[in-house]
Amino acid sequence: MFYGAAAWDPWLIVAQIVCLQCLYYLTLGLCLSLLVAPRVAKMSLVYFFDFATVTDWGVIASIFLTSIAGAGVLVYLVERTRKCLDFSSTLYIIHLFICLLYGGWPSTITWWVVNITGLAVMVLLGEHLCKKRELRDIPVGRYRSNV
Repeated sequence: MFYGAAAWDPWLIVAQIVCLQCLYYLTLGLCLSLLVAPRVAKMSLVYFFDFATVTDWGVIASIFLTSIAGAGVLVYLVERTRKCLDFSSTLYIIHLFICLLYGGWPSTITWWVVNITGLAVMVLLGEHLCKKRELRDIPVGRYRSNV
């Protein structure tokens, strides 16, 4: 999608990071609305950014499902196997900073385990899917013209 011929394009990289971050939070919101919202009185940003809510199984499942979906997004947004680690790490570092601003330093081990595992899932699955896409055969027409 965004992959071009230029080797270094900072505007492209920033656009990819912004798109990836937005799609991550959109997917997380969708998963939270399906898995957590039916069981709570009111949904808020607490479930996105507060480390204390990560003890709920719905929030944990949402984070893992979002990591799997994020790997699929990497295939179409980044398109390169060697860039999956960079973009995924950037996404989770930005998420950590937003969590720091919202609720302070995440002091529960559950938050760290869930997010580091989510990062690993996103990186490994994203690299696997990107590699499969890069190694596909190039389609060649069946019939050659005799020109």
